[in-house]
Amino acid sequence: MDEALIRKQEEELQHTGRYYKHICFLCVPLLCVSCYLYGLRPLLLCGFALLMGNLCDRLISLLRRRVYRPGDYSNESFALGVLIGKEVFGGYGSYPFNPAAVGYAVAAVSWPEQVFRYPTPYTSIPLWDASGVATASTISDTLRSGGLINLSGLSLALGEYAAPMGAGSALVLAACGLFLWVQKDIKLSAALSFLVTAGVIVFLFPRQLGLTEDASFAVSAMFRLRCVRDELLTGAMIFSAVFLLNEPYTCAHHRLGRILYGIMVGAFTMGFRYFGVYETGVCFALLAVNSISGWLDRTEVHLYELLHSSWKKQTGKGDAV
Repeated sequence: MDEALIRKQEEELQHTGRYYKHICFLCVPLLCVSCYLYGLRPLLLCGFALLMGNLCDRLISLLRRRVYRPGDYSNESFALGVLIGKEVFGGYGSYPFNPAAVGYAVAAVSWPEQVFRYPTPYTSIPLWDASGVATASTISDTLRSGGLINLSGLSLALGEYAAPMGAGSALVLAACGLFLWVQKDIKLSAALSFLVTAGVIVFLFPRQLGLTEDASFAVSAMFRLRCVRDELLTGAMIFSAVFLLNEPYTCAHHRLGRILYGIMVGAFTMGFRYFGVYETGVCFALLAVNSISGWLDRTEVHLYELLHSSWKKQTGKGDAV
């Protein structure tokens, strides 16, 4: 491997290694919630995913004759996406798409019946053979058919519904996001613009039935806000806002670029949820916008240079002395 590239990746690891370490640590409370709701099987699955991610990274390092960097915690946080979403593009810092989203998309397309059906909370899942456990996709089926979720806001916030393990508890996810923000590992511009955009689309164009034309403004607003609550607290929206959108190498880097990035992911996500086959469309939306995140950064820099040059000409500060 080129020595200059190795040095560059080592320098990048100094800046982003802490982010991936925190991501791995923050998986612990999510894993605790999952074990509380389903037993010890989530611990077994996460341990296996962590082991496979680490082994894939070490194997590719051996094949490419490069030194494995133990401080690179991205392989543990990406798990399935390590081989097909990270290493296939050149390894640490070289991937254009979020590796975790790549892994999820591949699994979703390959095994949709297994990926989009979830066990009911407080079901004790056997450690080794879970084939006999009943699964359901009640939430996504209800939303897709235009119905309202018959759960309280607290139950939704605590993740007491059939959902991807670790992606349902909005309160725990919000606490994880607050920690990452306080530690300056992430910036809120992308996540907030993503959630606000999705919320505005749902508020203006709810897919739930029951809103009549003669309803008062207060009744209409309350109904629409409930639709926003149901959409944002399901489908791994909060999880994606905290853990996926702010990945250092796939998110836009400048402030305006991050805002536009979040807006586009939010709009694409609701498009996938409203018109697509899969309810959890955020990962597919993320991959689509990842392809132009670099262009967003370059465009912002170019616009800034044009505006700065125009300002210099107008004020005469650009003239040579």
